[in-house]
Amino acid sequence: MGKVLTGWQPEDKEFWLSKGRAIARRNLWISVPALLLAFAIWQVWSVTVVKLPLIGFIFSSNELFWLAALPALSGATLRMCYSFVIPIFGGRKWTTISTASLLIPALGLGFAVQNPNTSYTTMFILALLCGFGGANFSSFMSNISLFFPKSEKGQAMGINAGLGNLGVSAVQIAVPLAITSCLFGAMGGESQTISTPQGSAQVWLQNAGFIWVPFIVLSTLAAWFGMNDIGSMHSSLKEQFVIFKRLHNWILCWLYVGTFGSFIGFSAVFPLLITRSLPHLDAIKFAFLGGGFCRHKITSCRWLVV
Repeated sequence: MGKVLTGWQPEDKEFWLSKGRAIARRNLWISVPALLLAFAIWQVWSVTVVKLPLIGFIFSSNELFWLAALPALSGATLRMCYSFVIPIFGGRKWTTISTASLLIPALGLGFAVQNPNTSYTTMFILALLCGFGGANFSSFMSNISLFFPKSEKGQAMGINAGLGNLGVSAVQIAVPLAITSCLFGAMGGESQTISTPQGSAQVWLQNAGFIWVPFIVLSTLAAWFGMNDIGSMHSSLKEQFVIFKRLHNWILCWLYVGTFGSFIGFSAVFPLLITRSLPHLDAIKFAFLGGGFCRHKITSCRWLVV
C-alpha cells in the first residue's frame, strides 16, 4: 500500500487482520521513539539550567527557574494548536515536520551554552522553542488513535504515551553522562571548566543539545519513509471545534491539568530545586528520580480517576 492509505477500515475485522494491523503497528513503533525524543527536548532545560551558573552564566535564581518552566508553558499552549493538525496535514507529513522541528532547539541550545555571554533573551527564546517537543504529544496521540479499532485504541495509545513519556527520565539520565565526555570531537566545540566543592572538572554542556541531533535525524527519516497518511481522515477546523461544546472535554481538561501538569512541572524544576536547597549535592545525578517518581504517581492517579 502507498504512503497515503485509502479505504482505511480498522473496524472491519477481515481488513484489520489481513492488512490493517501490520500497518498500524509499524506507524505506532515509529511514533514511539519520535515521541520519546520530543519529551527529551521538552525537558532538556531541566538539566541544563543547573550547570549554567557553573560555566560562567550570570543568571538569577528567578531567571533560571523561568528557563526550566518556559518549555512547559509553550508546549502546553502549542498543544491546543497541534491537536487539530493531523486531519488537515496527515499523520506522516506532520510527524516528519514536527520531529524535524526539534533540531532547532537542540542545535540552538548546543551553540548557545558555549558562550557565557549569550544573552538571557536568547536563552529565553530557546527555552520556549523546546515547547515544540511538548506539543508533539497531542498530534502524535491523535495520529495513532486513527490507525486502530476501538478495541485496541487504548492499548496503542498507552504504549505510545507511556514509552514516549520516558523521554523525561531519559534526558535526565543521558545528559549528565553526555556532558562529561567529548562525544563529537572538534566538531562539538571546546569544553568548559566548572568548579564545585568536589573540585574542578571539564564538561561539554553543549552535548545536552547535540546528543539528540543524530537520533532526531534518524527519527525524521523513519517517519517520512515508514509512516502513512490516512487519506479518508480529513476534517476542517470548524468540524473539529465541536469538541469545545462538550462538557466531558472540559472536565477531562481540568483533571489533566492536575495530573500531567503536575508530573511535567515537578520533573522540570526538581534538579534546580535540589541545587538551590542542597548546594553540596550534584543535582543532576538524582534528577531522573523525580521524573520517574512523579510520572508513576500521576499515572496511578489517572487510573484511579478512570
